[in-house]
Amino acid sequence: MRGLENKVAIVTGGGGAIGRAICQRFAEEGSVVGVFDINEETANETASLIEAAGGAATVQLVDITDYDAVAAAARTFEETVGPTDVLVNNAGWDRLVNFLDTEPSFWNQIIAINLLGSLNMHHTVVPGMVERGAGKVVNIASDAGRVGSSGEAVYSACKGGMIAFTKTLARELARNGVCCNAVAPGPVDTPLLRSFAPDGDLDGGLGKAFKRAIPMRRLGEPDDIPGIVTFLASDDANFITGQVISVSGGLTMHG
Repeated sequence: MRGLENKVAIVTGGGGAIGRAICQRFAEEGSVVGVFDINEETANETASLIEAAGGAATVQLVDITDYDAVAAAARTFEETVGPTDVLVNNAGWDRLVNFLDTEPSFWNQIIAINLLGSLNMHHTVVPGMVERGAGKVVNIASDAGRVGSSGEAVYSACKGGMIAFTKTLARELARNGVCCNAVAPGPVDTPLLRSFAPDGDLDGGLGKAFKRAIPMRRLGEPDDIPGIVTFLASDDANFITGQVISVSGGLTMHG
């Protein structure tokens, strides 16, 4: 990808399956990667893998639902490696349960992680991009936010909200040189998806149903996501903003 070498990129949820794949791809492109995560062990594993491959990474342990903690982590990170060129809001969490069987405490947790956490990151990092007149934001949404997903009502609402937020911010910041886009993965074989299936088995039941519905007849893999993310963050995408791109093996085809 053009223009990613020596760029500074923050990836939230960088210790998770998709987040780690994104971090590694940015490092392969020559970017300096900020692995932002609440899980110290997995975040350090990501950074170690990047460094072992000859890349550059630094870890910031942060709860993205805490605005003050986010501001402090971003400040420390930028003081260490320089201004942020790319922000990837990837951190997320969910649990499969019908809406009428949930409680407000569960809604609040889902909203805090999947929506408010990203707002905290935007509000903290993007002003510097505006001041410098350049920057790329890529938000990892979900096809659940585009077409809905049974058992994921509040999560879908958050991801739909993130898509709308991305489009709005893209309009507000286009003249400031900041591009904002969203990537909407379909079902991806991650520990989170496996937590939805009995004993984590995706060979039957839920996994089989997904594979039947996906034209490519397989679940996504974490490595299926970083290509479009790094493209949208690169100079090759300088005239692309406010877009939502599905990575779902054809599960959803929405024009």
